[in-house]
Amino acid sequence: MDWKLFLQLTGIVLGLLYLWLEYRADIRLWIVGLVMPCVHGVLYFKSGLYADCSMQLYYILAGLYGWFVWRKTSSRGGPREHPTEQMLIRHTPGRFVPALAAAYVAAHAAIYFVLVRFTNSTVPFWDALTTALSVVAMWMLSRKLVEQWLVWGIVDAITVGLYLYKQIPFTAGLYLLYTGLAVAGYLRWRRAARSS
Repeated sequence: MDWKLFLQLTGIVLGLLYLWLEYRADIRLWIVGLVMPCVHGVLYFKSGLYADCSMQLYYILAGLYGWFVWRKTSSRGGPREHPTEQMLIRHTPGRFVPALAAAYVAAHAAIYFVLVRFTNSTVPFWDALTTALSVVAMWMLSRKLVEQWLVWGIVDAITVGLYLYKQIPFTAGLYLLYTGLAVAGYLRWRRAARSS
């Protein structure tokens, strides 16, 4: 089995586990979220997706941050065996939207500049776009904001085409599945926000 196939299959297993835990708003998603970026980082580097590769370091740091936020919130009361009960799933407050949009634009511009100037990337715009949106979506996930699923849906749909172009079809298939599951996750979290 060649390295590319092995990394793709390992990433698929970890990705599905992560998504299932995220769908259930289970704090253990952050543990899987610390392992999965290591696998994907190697795959993306070897495939010339440098922004996606460097994004994996962000995912590790964001995973530690998300774990900390979810655990800290759960320690303010409530039983330990239900760590996510204290942080409620909610909609993104309107006042957050301009800051999130500005963060996206700044990240996209900075990543694009670095890719064009310092790498041989053949897809700098799209690599920067999905990476910048992922930065925003991870922060939204750490705050349990319903609309993070919409941002992930956009990232996932674009990533399918990008990964097919870069000839990593199994990982593209995983992101196609992610795209559909983002819709299901959004609907589930929207119901959860309503009931809370």
